[in-house]
Amino acid sequence: MKIGVNTLFLIPGEVGGSETYLRDILRYAVPRHPEIEWVLFTNAENHASFEQAFSGVTTVTLYPMGFSASRRTARILHEQFSLPRAARRAGVDVLWSPGYTAPFWAPCPQVVSVLDMQYCEFPHDLSFSALWATRFLVPLALRVARRVITLSEFSRSQIMRYVGVASEKIIPIHLAAGPEFSQMITGEDGKARRAALIPPEPYVFCVANTYPHKNVHSLVEAFGLLADQSKFNLVLVGVARRGEALVKAALDRMPVPHRERVKRLQGLDRRDLVALYQGASVFAFPSLYEGFGLPVLEAMAAGVPVVTTERGPMREIGGEAIRYCDGTPAELARHLNELLKLDWVAREEVIQRAKERAAAFTWEKTADQTVATLSAVARSIG
Repeated sequence: MKIGVNTLFLIPGEVGGSETYLRDILRYAVPRHPEIEWVLFTNAENHASFEQAFSGVTTVTLYPMGFSASRRTARILHEQFSLPRAARRAGVDVLWSPGYTAPFWAPCPQVVSVLDMQYCEFPHDLSFSALWATRFLVPLALRVARRVITLSEFSRSQIMRYVGVASEKIIPIHLAAGPEFSQMITGEDGKARRAALIPPEPYVFCVANTYPHKNVHSLVEAFGLLADQSKFNLVLVGVARRGEALVKAALDRMPVPHRERVKRLQGLDRRDLVALYQGASVFAFPSLYEGFGLPVLEAMAAGVPVVTTERGPMREIGGEAIRYCDGTPAELARHLNELLKLDWVAREEVIQRAKERAAAFTWEKTADQTVATLSAVARSIG
């Protein structure tokens, strides 16, 4: 069986969780399913990274489309018109588009992954042109695809609500934290990595790009409410996005000494990121909307108490192992303060419950379920 993978959406370091989603599924699916041939249709930005990742892997073939995906119009046109021709030439049995959009026609059955319906719930997160294109292309992909993969029961309900896709056509497949998050970095390596990036005091940790719906500004305000009574710092990892002005305004309202205790990072090495998770006193994820919320699961696996919002699929992920709030600064501050004050025994109980729950989510399971869905669609016309 030959599976074509539409990677034309992927600009390394720019597309957030959808990049992690695709790369980690391939990282596990390719060696676990040697009976499958994979054809990756690549763009100018991502070709080299896939070439490096699958160097010497005989079951993976790269098919360079030779254009820059940074030019949105070019990407849309190549996806809609050049990709179907390339899929025909490559002789793929099914075409998987893991980045929300897909060609309006293909020479084989299609599967599309729509990770969330953020553009419907938070349209102001997108520019006018991006929103216009998304409102046209995502419903198109949902209708032409034989099956739709999403990340949670919550996202399935959202797709049904906004586009009217039948429930049985949508397959929810959960993500997982990588095994590196639960494997504690030993010796002085973790401490040295953290020391090179942040001050040594205790810290609350957050991983989120600053889109308005990520609600990072509320976490900054919560930190401001607690800064006088606690010595912890706030470490934010993420790229500036359309909600950055809200974050900067929250920082500007703080006294200078408090503001200096907020450390901002981006573009981290994976091992540095794991070290920061594992060294945190609390992980805070104030997002108001997610298709899944992978950072929450990563923090659970890393052994860090978590507070997040009771929105979307969060209980689907965390169950009773983490804390939930409404996402307002006052509530975030209250839960942060309570978690920071846990004694050692209570903290270990919280951590153990979260680790046990996180262990039920694995990339092996995610990869196998994805391959099963793609294979079933390919066989449906065989």
